[in-house]
This record gives sequence, C-alpha cells and structure tokens, in this order.
Amino acid sequence: MQRTFDDLGTPLIDVTFCVIDLETTGGLAEDVGITEIGAVKLRGGECLGTFQTMVNPGQAIPPTITMLTGITQAMVLPAPRIESVLPTLLKFIGDAVIVGHNVSYDLRFLRAATDRGRRPPLANAVVDTCRLARRLLSDEVPNHKLGTLADRLRLPHQPSHRALEDALATGDLLHVLLERAGRLGVSGLDDLLALPKLAAHPQVGKLALTNRLPRAAGVYVFKDRRGQPLYVGKATNLRTRVRSYFSGERRRKVAQLLRETERIDHVVCPGPLEAEILEVRLIHELLPRFNRQGTRWQSYTYVKLTCNERFPRLSVVRNTPADGGLYLGPLSSTRYARLVVEAIESVVPLRRCSTRIGGSVRLDRAPVREAPCTAAQLGVSTCPCSGATSEAEYTAIVDRLVHALAHDPASLLDPLAEKMATLALAERYEEAADVRDRAAALAKALARQRRLDALRRSGRVHVELPGTGGLELAHGRFVRSWADAAEDGPGATLELPFPIPTAAPTGEDAAGVVSPGPGLALGEPLPREVADELLCVARWLDAKAGRLRLVHCGEGLSSALPVLPTYEPARG
Repeated sequence: MQRTFDDLGTPLIDVTFCVIDLETTGGLAEDVGITEIGAVKLRGGECLGTFQTMVNPGQAIPPTITMLTGITQAMVLPAPRIESVLPTLLKFIGDAVIVGHNVSYDLRFLRAATDRGRRPPLANAVVDTCRLARRLLSDEVPNHKLGTLADRLRLPHQPSHRALEDALATGDLLHVLLERAGRLGVSGLDDLLALPKLAAHPQVGKLALTNRLPRAAGVYVFKDRRGQPLYVGKATNLRTRVRSYFSGERRRKVAQLLRETERIDHVVCPGPLEAEILEVRLIHELLPRFNRQGTRWQSYTYVKLTCNERFPRLSVVRNTPADGGLYLGPLSSTRYARLVVEAIESVVPLRRCSTRIGGSVRLDRAPVREAPCTAAQLGVSTCPCSGATSEAEYTAIVDRLVHALAHDPASLLDPLAEKMATLALAERYEEAADVRDRAAALAKALARQRRLDALRRSGRVHVELPGTGGLELAHGRFVRSWADAAEDGPGATLELPFPIPTAAPTGEDAAGVVSPGPGLALGEPLPREVADELLCVARWLDAKAGRLRLVHCGEGLSSALPVLPTYEPARG
C-alpha cells in the first residue's frame, strides 16, 4: 500500500516495522531459491510477533551454503515451497515498514517470488540498517557487517546466518540506530527514510533548525545570523522540503545558503495556493539575495505601441507612464518581448525608425527623409517619414493592429503559420524555426494577457472547493481563504501576513483600469509586481476548474475568444 504524507509523518514510536531476513542457495534471485525466512514485527520498542519457516528451494543446496548456514538438504526437503509460504508472509508484513540489513538483497528474492506468483510487488516503505549504520556509526566500527555491529554494540541477539536470529539482531540494531537518529531531529518516518543522505551532509549540524517545522503546507524563510532573509520558498510539506536541502540539493548556491543560515522561520498555510501567493509577496517585500527566480519581476518588460506619437511604432520598455501608449505585458524578458515585436512587424508594416515627427510637419511637402528607410525599401515596413505613406493610411494600419491584438489575434498568427509552412516545404528549416519561435512568443503573450485581464475585470470573486473551503479574490488578487467547518468546530480563515499593497486596485472602482468587452485590455498596463500573483491564481483556477463552484463574480472569468495555438515544436 502506497503511503500518504500523513503516514510518512507518523511519529516513529507509532510506526510498525517488519524486520526480514532470508537464507538462500546463493547467487541471483532469478536463478536460486529461498531456504529459510525469518521476520519480526516491532512497534514502539516492543515485539509484536515473529515469523519463521524453512522453505524448499526446489534445487540442491551448495556445500558452501550448508557450511555457512548449517541448513542441509534434509532440513528443507519436507518444507513448503515459496508459493505456499508467500501469502502468509505477505499477510504478516501487511503495511509495515520493511527493515533489513542490506535489505535490497532480500527484497530481490521476494520480488522474484511475487513476480512468479503474479502478485503485485511490495509497495512498503523500506529502511536499510546497513545504510543507516554507515551514516551514524562510521566513527565507532571498522565495518558495517551485521556481526561486527552486533558485537561492538553488544546487541541482545547475535547473528548466526539463520533467518530469525539475524532478523532479531537486525531489530536490536534498528533500535540503537533510532536512538542515535533522534539526536539529528529524526522524529517521523519521513525523516528516517531521508536520513542516509542527510547524515552525510557537511551542514548536518544545522538539521536541528528544522526540528520544529510542521508537516504542512506553507512558506519558509532562511535567515542569517543578523536575521536578514536569505531565501524564501514554499512547500506542500515544510519539514520534508527544508530537510531535503541537506540531502538531494547539490547546487553551489544551496551549499552557500546553508553555510550562512542560522535560523529558519515559517508560516503555515491552508494549502499550496496560499503558500505560493505568500511566497511571491514575501519575495517582493524582502528581496532575499538567494532568490533568483522570484525576483526577476523587477526586470519584466512591456511591448508598447507608441500611440502618443503621430505615427505609432512598437518598442520594448520597462516603464509604463500614463502617456497614452498601448501596452502588452509584462513579459518575462527583453528577448521574449523582442520576439513578440518581430512577430507583429512580420505581419503589420509599422514604421521601424524612431524619428519623432512633429504635428505641424507636412510630410507630403517636406519629408523628414529624402528616401524610404531600408526596411521600407525591402518591403517589410512603411516609411511615413519619407512621405510615401499618408497619415490616413498609416492610421488605418495602426487601427487594424489594435483590433487584431485585442479581438482578432488570428489575423496576426495565421500569416505567421502560413509563412512557417511555406519555409518548411522549401526545406528552409532554420528560417521556419525562427518564424515558429516568433509566433509562439506572440501567442503565449496574448494568451497570458487575455487570462490576466479576465481576472482583473472579474472584480470580487468568491469560489468554493467542495470538501475543502473557499477563496475570495479582488481583481485576481488573493484576499482571504477559509476552510470548511470541521466536526469539532468552525473552519479557519486565513488572511496572508502581507496584504494587497495599497497601490494595487482592490476596490470595485478598480474595474475601470481595463477596457470592457471580451478583448485584451491594452490601455492600462498590469503592474509588473502584480503579474506573478495573478499567474498563481490563474494556474490554480485552471487546475481546479472541474471542481470549483462559483459563488459570486463581478464579471465573467471566461473568454469569448477562441483558444490560441501554442506552436510548440514537436517532440520525438
């Protein structure tokens, strides 16, 4: 039976262990047989029962094995075959944690037996006392053989190469190891399973910082000796996630982070969504220097259509003053924004020069340029600066672009798809890939803008997740969440420690920041510091859409526009 996070967090005193040892005819599990099985079930330091039986391996026992174990052919001849023993053994094991010394060897034989009997493989959690001993007792013993450990630690039972005696000795060793592991803050099964890796970490002494972390969703903050935040992260299981930094994480940044860490704070959240949103807000507030991913919002960019100019053009900008421009974004990087610009300019012949043209200039009489610019000569743009395009003609081009961005993205994406297909048929694959990348960037930017604008338009939103609780949003931003009432009392309500900043729209009057209708709101740009949180909410709503119940919504969250293509490259 596969264990849940709650099972894995069970205090070790409440965990049932089943220590197993097998004697075999030697060699590979697929080719040889089991001659004896011994098992002992333990919980809280008490023996709950033992299991022992000889097994007829169906083949001769080599003399070397008889000399080692004392098991002869005469002893196993009347014994049952493994097919008869297996059901009783599996029932004895149940859902206990399997323990053994070099347990993988024994498990290979049990797996071969279950495969031959067409039984499901064992899915129990497994603890190897040999691996634990390497981490916890390396300074005390010359080797980690069961006999050596039993002798040096003066265990009550001594191994004898007989299954039950060896299992009893392994059980004694387990109790010694659990006592040693407690000094490293090992209190639950999940801690014990991770210990072989944790105990070898150079910063293992700081594991004590994780002792009070709960096995619950939330946010953790690594802090240095001055109390300054170093790193903020989220987790569905705080204890497991933070302790994992002492095991599987081998990145240089993590090693430096752990060296500087002197304290680990945490905030428990009702679920992953609240944890993800709180993580975003804390990163924006604290700016921890080890957070790289979460602090990139400061470099987000926008694609701007300069409608404050007489002849608008596209540009990539970081700031969004209220100057009458139309903005698409924020986008994650300048490179991404330039791909979007290139995609649009591949279809719409906007001017590409940055020359400012005064309102009083009569271009038909006194052009700013004597000849069209290079892009215009190549036929990929217009050049009103040279008087070749009238103001009315250019205004019509800009109007078509605004309509395409807000309501008809197919008029931009379809020509790109046709061009990509034409280039591919001509076997100009690199050029086709460039067009595909531009189309993919534009489609992704438009889809993201559409999703975030729908949230901004939605006003106050109340949703409920049956059996869990509810959530309140204000224009896409988290306000509070609550849990369903439990049998022993009302459910809890959460308001995150860092509320919605006052600079962000939070009231019903904020609906005016976006244009009405189903299209994109390109006028008032979404602040870059808000984008990450709205994306968290959007992903959560999409993932839970099949189960959510919408209680209240100022405006619809859905879009009347068709689904946009992704142009993702095919994977082999």
